[in-house]
Amino acid sequence: MYFIDVQGTLISDEDKSPIRGSIEFIDRLNEKNIPYMILTNNTKKASLDFYNFLRSSGFNFDFSRYLDPLMLLESRVAKESVAAYGAAEFLEVLKKMGYTLNYENPKSVLIAIKEDFSAQEYAQIIDFLLGGASLVGMHETSIYAKNAKRYPGVGAILKMLEFATSCSYDVVGKPSTSFYSEALAAIRKQQKDAEFSDITIISDDVKGDLGGAKELGMKTVFVTSGKYKSAGEIIPFLKEELRPDAVYADMQEILEAL
Repeated sequence: MYFIDVQGTLISDEDKSPIRGSIEFIDRLNEKNIPYMILTNNTKKASLDFYNFLRSSGFNFDFSRYLDPLMLLESRVAKESVAAYGAAEFLEVLKKMGYTLNYENPKSVLIAIKEDFSAQEYAQIIDFLLGGASLVGMHETSIYAKNAKRYPGVGAILKMLEFATSCSYDVVGKPSTSFYSEALAAIRKQQKDAEFSDITIISDDVKGDLGGAKELGMKTVFVTSGKYKSAGEIIPFLKEELRPDAVYADMQEILEAL
């Protein structure tokens, strides 16, 4: 059984095209009737829109095998009085979901990813948090890769804000236990006795996805087709207990190893 990341794992961070072997890997799982879930930290498109994009890119899987943070957001963050920060597309998605954006006296601060956070935005966020607003991250990615550059991910920004304000934070998507538990409940519709220990998770984010998964007992596979250029950039600096169980260049190498 598999949990499979999307950006940097199934599709390229550069042009969103399928990475070598990724379509074929999903086809193999379908052919062998192996249970799996596609887990993405997508926040820039409505869930069904991003699912349809993946389908149009050649990935053959049902929507019941798809999960992103937007699908859980309404159960985690009230729609009233939210100061949201992220890409323009994310803010538009929130508005369509019925969220009321408030940058004067919000009840919660919601962080998604973008490459151009400003010092002024950070100052505003800090004021809101010190004023009593709660802090929520859409996910906890370590690095955001775009246009051949790597930026601090949402996880890095949350850690910075926590250090600056001493405010704790909540996470909606990966690697939160609640998100992985939702994915486990979904995969149990394919195999009812599934447990975390039965699942192998594949991702290019060895800190933001795989570390939390490993703590829950999942087997972890790190691919260097996304955020990191090589395992040597990150693996030697991880705690021994959080290092991945296997490292591959891309999905094609995993497919060949099956």
